[in-house]
Amino acid sequence: MTHSTNLVPSSHRRRAVVTGASSGIGADTARHLVRCGWSVLAVARRQDRLDALAAEIGCDVLAADITSDHDVARIVAAAGPVHALVNNAGGARGTESIDTADLGKWAWMYEVNVLGTVRLTKALIPALRESGRGTIVVVSSLAAETAYAGGGGYCAAKSAERVVAETLRLELNGEPIRVVEISPGLVHTEEFSLRRLGGDQAAADAVYAGVPDPLTGDDVAECIAWTLERPHHVNIDRLVVKPLAQAAIHKLHRTT
Repeated sequence: MTHSTNLVPSSHRRRAVVTGASSGIGADTARHLVRCGWSVLAVARRQDRLDALAAEIGCDVLAADITSDHDVARIVAAAGPVHALVNNAGGARGTESIDTADLGKWAWMYEVNVLGTVRLTKALIPALRESGRGTIVVVSSLAAETAYAGGGGYCAAKSAERVVAETLRLELNGEPIRVVEISPGLVHTEEFSLRRLGGDQAAADAVYAGVPDPLTGDDVAECIAWTLERPHHVNIDRLVVKPLAQAAIHKLHRTT
């Protein structure tokens, strides 16, 4: 489905695939890239959210699951020639300590954050290579920087995702493909903490309580778009972005 509002013919526009685009950072990234003149294929699992985004900004959409080989093949077919892949799909589940770990949640986090990123990246590298100016963006997390109590599964998954980005940069050296890692700190989106905490809205709200101006999805999306808009010989290897109130993953200023 295509809703084009850009006056530049789609055949002459740079093409980006953005995953996890039904809300939060992914949806905001799609918005920023369309404003910058990109043709965007927004990918997520929820068709209704994608349809609303398409109607709003004029992007292509595809409801698909990056943990499925079949769906990844559908993404590649729908994407066509591609200049950028933004691996944003992912998330956290649970805050249990390791001695009470729910291994099902750990497996989900690894499957989506790590294997999903690898599965789709592997499938799109030929198209990115063919473009002559490709970029792979991996949205990791401050959780990849430092472990914290109750975050073992998420920190492990995001650390592994970082290693994927670092390895890609080595393996693609000499080819026309940049590899960028965006590492956000505390971002207040409508769903991240809510999903992590099993739908407990009060617990999700408490994550951000008293924090002056946590990052928004739009803040991170602007950083992603900025890295993609650099001249192609400029590679932003890793961009760590935190709210002013967050000195480190374990040091967060609260007013209450």
